[in-house]
Amino acid sequence: MRILVTGGAGFLGSHLCERLLAEGHEVIAMDNLITGDVANIEQIRNDGFLFIKQDVTNYIYIDGPLDAILHFASPASPVDYLELPIQTLKVGSLGTHKALGLAKAKKARFLLASTSEVYGDPLIHPQKESYWGNVNPVGPRGVYDEAKRFAEALTMAYHRYHGVDTRIVRIFNTYGPRMRINDGRVVPTFIAQALEGNPLTVFGDGTQTRSFCYVDDLIEGIYRLLMSDCHDPVNIGNPSEMTILDFAGIILKLVGRPEEILFKPLPVDDPKVRQPDISRAKELLSWEPVISLETGLKRTIEYFSARARHRE
Repeated sequence: MRILVTGGAGFLGSHLCERLLAEGHEVIAMDNLITGDVANIEQIRNDGFLFIKQDVTNYIYIDGPLDAILHFASPASPVDYLELPIQTLKVGSLGTHKALGLAKAKKARFLLASTSEVYGDPLIHPQKESYWGNVNPVGPRGVYDEAKRFAEALTMAYHRYHGVDTRIVRIFNTYGPRMRINDGRVVPTFIAQALEGNPLTVFGDGTQTRSFCYVDDLIEGIYRLLMSDCHDPVNIGNPSEMTILDFAGIILKLVGRPEEILFKPLPVDDPKVRQPDISRAKELLSWEPVISLETGLKRTIEYFSARARHRE
């Protein structure tokens, strides 16, 4: 297949490009590098790989046939989308519209990278795909949440009205190498603070929960979804739920640091719980995560440690 990955120089996009190339596909990565980094794809040495620097909110032209488009372009961390609110809304709306238009013109399969944030601060736990969510559209996080909700609605409209062959993956908290150390998400933040000998910053009382999926597991689930016939949204994430305070303790133990926590006020609309119901992924894709939290975190800590040594 010949496949376009928007956001291909990002954390998830770069891993996805590598997986698609390993499966023998030809890959075009497109990224405007606002939050992506060419360093994430510089190790790819493959005749079937092409990088195009472009903002996907503009008209997308790709010469020749395309078999699939995977739309991963978007700021994805709170630090990014709070700093880039307009760009986040534009890539979710205009960017998705341009990518879907290209899929329609090329008769290509389309996979949208959506998010567990469409569930907002959920009132149902764990979160099933049938849950419509509890999102504050005018809160600071709404720029990301509503951009993805609109992108899902647009994707389904193109599927129903134009017959585009679509997929929607709702991605839950994912971690692994190539995350940016300063992107504000809890995994790189905790690891950076632990490696630097600083207290770990926990917001609220730390009893809010998250579920962490290693990037290789996530990419496996996305690839299976791409190759499936499922048009409805599918949760891909790790259902092993834990409190942020317990997670901080695991990081400190793996880095070999004594426990030192700095508590700060909880941000506005921060979800109290987050846990995917992956029954649909198990049934339709025969998928569930297989990499343990300890294994994944050790790989991620080594990545950030190596980056720190390189900077020295």
